[in-house]
Amino acid sequence: MQIGIIGAGIAGLTCAYELCKKGHTVDIYETAPFIGGQASTFSVRGSLLERGYHHLFLSDTYIADLIEELGLSNQLKWFESSVGLYYGGHIWKFSTPIDLLKFKPLPFLDRIRLGVWTLILQRTKTWNKFEEITAQDWIIRHMGIRSYRVIWEPLLRGKFGDYFNKISMTWVWGKIYLRVASRKKNGQKELLGYPMGSFEEIISTLSDRITSSGGNIHTNTTVEKIISQDNSLTGLQIRYRTGESYTRKYDKVVSTTPSYVLPFLAEELPQKYINILNTTSYLSAVLLILVLEKPLSDIYWLNIADRTIPFVGIIEHTNMIDNSLYGNKHIVYITNYVTKDSDIYLSGGSELLKTFIPHLKTINPDFEESWIVEYYHHKIDAAQPIVETNYSSQIPDHKTPIKGLYLGNTSQIYPEDRGTNYSVRLGKHLSDIINE
Repeated sequence: MQIGIIGAGIAGLTCAYELCKKGHTVDIYETAPFIGGQASTFSVRGSLLERGYHHLFLSDTYIADLIEELGLSNQLKWFESSVGLYYGGHIWKFSTPIDLLKFKPLPFLDRIRLGVWTLILQRTKTWNKFEEITAQDWIIRHMGIRSYRVIWEPLLRGKFGDYFNKISMTWVWGKIYLRVASRKKNGQKELLGYPMGSFEEIISTLSDRITSSGGNIHTNTTVEKIISQDNSLTGLQIRYRTGESYTRKYDKVVSTTPSYVLPFLAEELPQKYINILNTTSYLSAVLLILVLEKPLSDIYWLNIADRTIPFVGIIEHTNMIDNSLYGNKHIVYITNYVTKDSDIYLSGGSELLKTFIPHLKTINPDFEESWIVEYYHHKIDAAQPIVETNYSSQIPDHKTPIKGLYLGNTSQIYPEDRGTNYSVRLGKHLSDIINE
């Protein structure tokens, strides 16, 4: 079959790779000048770095299997993680049960209660029971109002903004269950994986395998229209980087665009399916990446539970990966999830940096602006679907009402949260149903 794929993220690349192995001819169309989507990279101090922070958990078996199949297992290294929580003007370590017991902002009995219920969630393998209740209601009822106010509400507000009190408890369950699955079986330390050489190792190898099998990857190329007749796919209208538009016939097409984009491309979609697509809302990720002379902290992943600070997390990449890869500098991601009309989304990089610097000094009083060697500003649209209660009922089918047209994106990854591992799973699943 002749198959077109819209989007060269991990899901699109994996789908194309699997379809090529099955003997199909595949063309991928990507609007951006690069491939890899949210896992794409750029050059920093002589090495490649992800535009958005990335790592793997021990439970990420789909991408681990793909890495092995691609012959890259020797590139994947595992490191002990360090997690912290900034609250009340202090960085609290939050990696082990002992760290929780030392968390003085909560009364001792609340710490015990929080720990017991966290352990229960870690050992709960089914998610369905959490679908109909918000994280806010469940946490207050089981972990207590103080745990919610001190820890969970600031984190939910930072992650989901005004949607914080609508988020399903299933999402929180997934986060907790995933984290414990990435711990050593004989210990308490969480292990995180990273392909040395960056995720570009995976992306470029997938690309090579696709093109060597007869597939094509077109960057700087926009799909203007999905063409169909009598609710059956016929092809794609494509505008290449030269500005010229062409029509290409295809037997099947996979769109990995966000759900809300598809109705603008496929005019024959029925309103009922469009309504389902438009049910899911998204937040964009805004990242400021600092290259520093000195480390900001000794924590890899620092959650900010203080909403007077205008960012939700600090991920210090070089507290996990040796900074010699980046000219002995220190790489720090400052992250936010926001709507497109927010001040943070609309601000430029220099403006954000000026806004953030005083708060970095609050977190680390020794921090000086002179530590900043350079910085990078990236925005990733539709980065985080809003997972509300009963979310499973609003997930669109991969098979659209237009015969031969398929949809695969992060809004369909559930009950797990979006990530490269589940994008690999999604790409494999799409290739299977297309090949039926």
